Amino acid sequence: MSLRWILLIALTAFAGCGAPTVPDFTYFRLPRAQSLEQAATPLFRDPIVVDAFGADGLYGDQPLIYALDPGAQQLRQYHYQLWTDPPTRILQRRLIAQLREALASAEVTDELPASQSAIRISGIILRFDRVPTGAGGFNAVVALKLRADRHDGTLLLDDYYHAEVAAGGTDLKATVDAYGAALDTIFAQFYADLRKRGTNANAG
Repeated sequence: MSLRWILLIALTAFAGCGAPTVPDFTYFRLPRAQSLEQAATPLFRDPIVVDAFGADGLYGDQPLIYALDPGAQQLRQYHYQLWTDPPTRILQRRLIAQLREALASAEVTDELPASQSAIRISGIILRFDRVPTGAGGFNAVVALKLRADRHDGTLLLDDYYHAEVAAGGTDLKATVDAYGAALDTIFAQFYADLRKRGTNANAG
């Protein structure tokens, strides 16, 4: 009887030692956004509504995405490295904050009644990848389709934007910082295009 108890205790201890350890989840936020060029007066008389971005497949999920090759033909999701929110929401909120600060309109929001006159901005995430370089580093690659429509449904702007920024290190935080810089570049280009098309004289 004592031998059986000894064997049972030994097996229990062995099973406990062999139990796999689940890694901790790490959540990432983008760095603070760079300010857009501020207008002297609101660029648009109408409010601006920025919808949640669209995304297909991998880009709608919270895990960070990385490429296995410099051409980014093979992609994978990290299992325990996540964004604090889905990128579709992170990019929406970032653009809203930047447009508010730049005084693009007296009101920049994420929702208004469909009946209310407004400039409506939508976006689609086409790429949001961590891509290895041949030199052993990583690039943050971002590609977006951004569109703005007038209150009457006529097209104001519809274009593709791409930015690729080298990470300052090999850790994931360095790539996240590079994502922020890439988005700053794209949103600055988008805002410059809006400024060309929207003035107080013709943006109503």
